[in-house]
Amino acid sequence: MILFAQEILQKIENEIAQVCSDDMVSLEQTSYMVNFIKPLFLELRANVSSFKFENEQAEIEFFKKLKPEILSRYLYYNKISNITTKCPIGSTETQREYFTSELGNLKYFFDRNLDFYQYYRSKATHLDNYYFVRGYMNFQLCTDSSFLDKDPAFSTGFDYKVAKILCNDMLNIYLNQQLQLLDKKQQSDKTPTELSNFKLKWTGTKSEAIEWGYGLFVAKILNNGNATIKEVMAFVEDAFDIELGDYYRTYLSLKNRKKDRTAFFTFIVEQLQKRMDDDNL
Repeated sequence: MILFAQEILQKIENEIAQVCSDDMVSLEQTSYMVNFIKPLFLELRANVSSFKFENEQAEIEFFKKLKPEILSRYLYYNKISNITTKCPIGSTETQREYFTSELGNLKYFFDRNLDFYQYYRSKATHLDNYYFVRGYMNFQLCTDSSFLDKDPAFSTGFDYKVAKILCNDMLNIYLNQQLQLLDKKQQSDKTPTELSNFKLKWTGTKSEAIEWGYGLFVAKILNNGNATIKEVMAFVEDAFDIELGDYYRTYLSLKNRKKDRTAFFTFIVEQLQKRMDDDNL
């Protein structure tokens, strides 16, 4: 059953890579992914509902890792479809309030499930046999689960919460991306200011430019520390003729590096020190 679930997850990942290759996804793409994932999920439910895992550890692995990964993709694309459909057609400020409100809903779920969230994020295992083995949860008390996930033979109740955590991680990126697009639109509506007649173009990587921009922001050396991250990134884009795209997602990637999270700044320091050493020769 573990292998079967892994195959389904791989099918979904392959389809996402093919259909949703861009950072931004359309309503048509989200609807397609919902319709693609749903029958696979139902097929998985049909197989697992009458299946007895070989041991408790295998059951925990399925309900703690595999099933939430699959369900989170369905929840994510379904939620984006709902957000897109309900997004108000109005001013930039109206849309900003809408997306900010959706971010607030993510925080509401986090606050309601703080203890479990901390357990899951800390990679704890001492309660796994309660959280991720069927038979412990009273589903009449489980109001969070979706209609797809209320079968006690196919759910522990808490595997749905894991799926929601994973889904909300992706939604957080998506919603911040929407806010960034609104900021860019608002910025482009303003009269552009020429920095100088001498235009410089950034020829390093996009992630290096974003790392540099975040460095300027956290060092608080622009506008006496009052410049926002949006203003700093807009300045970097305009000054160096580069499109940074979803800089928040790139920042998360930098943050999760296992080695040298500030590799670009390390490179700058090394190059400057080398130049200083060479000048002394």
